[in-house]
Amino acid sequence: MSSELAPTVTDRRHWITLVVVGLAQLMVVLDATVVNIALPSAQADLGFSDGQRQWIITAYSLAFASLLLLGGRLSDLIGRKRTFVIGLIGFAAASALGGAASTFELLVAARALQGVFGALLAPTALAVLTTTFTIPKERARAFGVFGAIAGAGGAVGLLLGGFLTEALDWRWNLYINVFIAAVALVGAFLYVPSIARSGPRPRLDVPGTVLISGALFGLVYGFSNAETEGWDAPVTWGMLAGAVVLLVAFVLWQRRATHPLLPLSIVLDRNRGAAYLSVLIAGAGMFGIFLFVTYYLRLTLGYSPIQTGLSFLPMIGMLVLAAQLGTNLLVPRFGPKILVPTGMVLGAIAMVWLTQLDGSSTYAANVLPPLMVMGFAMGTIMPASMQTATLGVDRQFAGVASAMVNTSQQVGGSIGTALLNTLAATAMTDYLAAHAPSTPQVIGDAMIASYATAYWWGAAFFAVGAVVSATLFRRRGHGLSLAHAPAGDAEPVLAH
Repeated sequence: MSSELAPTVTDRRHWITLVVVGLAQLMVVLDATVVNIALPSAQADLGFSDGQRQWIITAYSLAFASLLLLGGRLSDLIGRKRTFVIGLIGFAAASALGGAASTFELLVAARALQGVFGALLAPTALAVLTTTFTIPKERARAFGVFGAIAGAGGAVGLLLGGFLTEALDWRWNLYINVFIAAVALVGAFLYVPSIARSGPRPRLDVPGTVLISGALFGLVYGFSNAETEGWDAPVTWGMLAGAVVLLVAFVLWQRRATHPLLPLSIVLDRNRGAAYLSVLIAGAGMFGIFLFVTYYLRLTLGYSPIQTGLSFLPMIGMLVLAAQLGTNLLVPRFGPKILVPTGMVLGAIAMVWLTQLDGSSTYAANVLPPLMVMGFAMGTIMPASMQTATLGVDRQFAGVASAMVNTSQQVGGSIGTALLNTLAATAMTDYLAAHAPSTPQVIGDAMIASYATAYWWGAAFFAVGAVVSATLFRRRGHGLSLAHAPAGDAEPVLAH
C-alpha cells in the first residue's frame, strides 16, 4: 500500500498544485473540441475528404477512452508525479507533431498519440488532487475549481479554436498545447508532491487491462461508426456486441484477479457508482449543447467561429459560479443526493427551452437564457459528482478511481454524440420528405427541426439522470459525508 507525501495543513503549494493539474485537465478536455472548428481549414490545407475528416476526432477519442483505466492504474504503480510529467511531455510532443503535420495520415497519428498521453494525464491530474487536498473544506474548494474546468473545457475549446483559427492558423489549435504543457511542466517539477511507497509494488493486471481497453475501444468505435455508417452497419453492431462481451469478461476476471486493475468495490459502492453514472449521463447531455447550439449559431444565425465561441462565455461563467456555490456551501449542507438531481432537472429544463428556437430567434432573447441555465446545471452536477467519485478510495487505487471519472465522461460523450446525431439526422430526413420540394427555406427549417429533436432527447437524458441520482445517492448520514471526510495522511477506506 502506498503513502503520498500530503501535509495535514493546506499551504500555498497546494493551491499552485491545483493550478498545475487544472492546466493539464483543461488541455485534455478542450482538445476534444478545439480541433473541431479548425477542421475545415485543415481539410483545405491537407486535402483530405469529408469521409476522412471524422478520423481527426475519432483517433483522439479512441486512444483516450480505451487507455484511461490503464493510465490511471499506471499512476498508482509508478508514481503520480512521474506519470504526470510523462503525460505532459508526451502530450506536448504529440501536439507539436500534429501542428507540423504535412499529411492527413501524420495528423491522425498525432491525434492518436495525443489520446494516449491524455489517458495518462487526465486521471493522474485528478488523483494528484484527490491525494493532495485531504482537509474537507479545502478539498471542496479544489474540486469546485477542477469540476468547473472539466465542465467548461469543451466550451473553452470552441472559443479558443475559433480565435486561433481566425487570428492565426488551424495548426495553432495544436501548437497551443505545447505552451500550456510547458507552464504545467515547470509547476509539476516544483510543486506536485512525490510519492513515498512502502511495501512491495503491486503488479499490473495485464489480462484485465487488455479486456477493459478492448471493451472501451469497441464502445467508442461502435458509437462513432453509428454516426457515419448507421446503426444497422455490421461494424457498428459487431463492435458494440464485442464491447459487451469483453466488459462481462473483465468483470468476471476482476472478481478473481490477485492484483485487479479496478477492484469492483470501487464502483459497487453506492455513492461512488451513482457519481460515475451521473458524470456519464451529464457528459451525454452536455455534448448535445455544444454540438447543436454550435450548428445553430454557425448555420442559422450566421455567426463566425469567434462569435460562436464567445457566445458560450456566459454559460462558462454560470458553470464556474455554480461550481463554487455548490462545493463550498450546498454540497456540505445538502449532500450530492439533493444537489446532483437538482442539476439534472435544470439541465432538462435548459434542453426543453432550446427546443423553442426557430429561424427568427435571437441570441440575447432565446439562446442566452437556456445556455446560462445549462451552465448552472453542469456546475451543479460535475464538481459534486467528481468529489463523491474519488472520496473514500484507498490511496493505492486513487489513480484508477479517478480514471473512472474520465472514462464515464468520455463514454457518455461518445454515446450522446452518436445517439443525438443519428436522431437529428433521421428527423431532418423525415422533415424533408414531408415538405418537398427542398427549397433553402425548407432545408433551414429541417435543420432547426433536427436540432429540436436532439434537444428533446438531451432533456430525456437529464431526466433519467435526475431519477438515477436521486435514487442511488445515499441520504445524509448514510455512508461517507463530503463535509466530514477524514483528513490527514490517509484517505478513508472503501465503504461497502
